[in-house]
Amino acid sequence: MNFITKKDKVKYWLKTADQDWKVANHLFEKKDYSYALFFGHLTIEKILKAIFTDKKDKTPPFSHNLVYLSEKADLELNDENLELLEEVSDFNLEARYPDDKFSFYKKSTSEFTENKLKQIEGLKKWLLQKLQQSL
Repeated sequence: MNFITKKDKVKYWLKTADQDWKVANHLFEKKDYSYALFFGHLTIEKILKAIFTDKKDKTPPFSHNLVYLSEKADLELNDENLELLEEVSDFNLEARYPDDKFSFYKKSTSEFTENKLKQIEGLKKWLLQKLQQSL
């Protein structure tokens, strides 16, 4: 029997989050800014799913909404982190399903993307600290 432990599941989410973070940075280097932000979203989503898995020992919700995932993981967020999660959640849809004016692509300049990736990195570190505290 091939039994996957909770620890294995958490490691899976963290490994894939780390891979996605590397992709986000590669995309930024290649000036593919909107998709760099999308992979920033994936990074945070997977860390939240690792936290959920660690706390609940269940399969995380099938959702890309970061605020919803943080609520399900019983995370207490300050207003700044909550606003950032809301904004980063939007990157998921805006990058994948652009409007007819391609406004997200136009907004995703080098400066905007670099700033948002730094914010995402700060959130990533904070979430990983939360996870380490519970392990």
